[in-house]
Amino acid sequence: MSTKLFIGRLSYSVTDAQLEEHFAQAGKVLSAKVIIDKYSGQGKGFGFVEMATEEEAKKAIDQLNNSTLDGRTIVVNEARPQEDRSKRPQGGSGGSNRW
Repeated sequence: MSTKLFIGRLSYSVTDAQLEEHFAQAGKVLSAKVIIDKYSGQGKGFGFVEMATEEEAKKAIDQLNNSTLDGRTIVVNEARPQEDRSKRPQGGSGGSNRW
C-alpha cells in the first residue's frame, strides 16, 4: 500500500523532479507534485509525495523531515485525506451582514 506525504516550507522554485529526487533517497517514489499557483505559475510552497510502501514513507518522514531542499528546511508529514470542498461555506464576508 502506498502512502502520501505532505511536504511543507518548499522554496517557490522547487520542481516536481527536484522533489522526486530528494525523496528517492528514502525509497521508491510513485509520484511527486509541487502545488503551483494557477495565476502566477509559481510554486505555493508545498507539495505531495507518494511513496511505494508505508515503511518507505515512515523512513522518508524520519530521514527527510527538517532536511534542506533548495536552501530551505522542509517539513514532512503524512498527508491527511482531502476535505470535501462542497461542505465549505460559499462566499460572503464570513460575518454578519448588518449595515
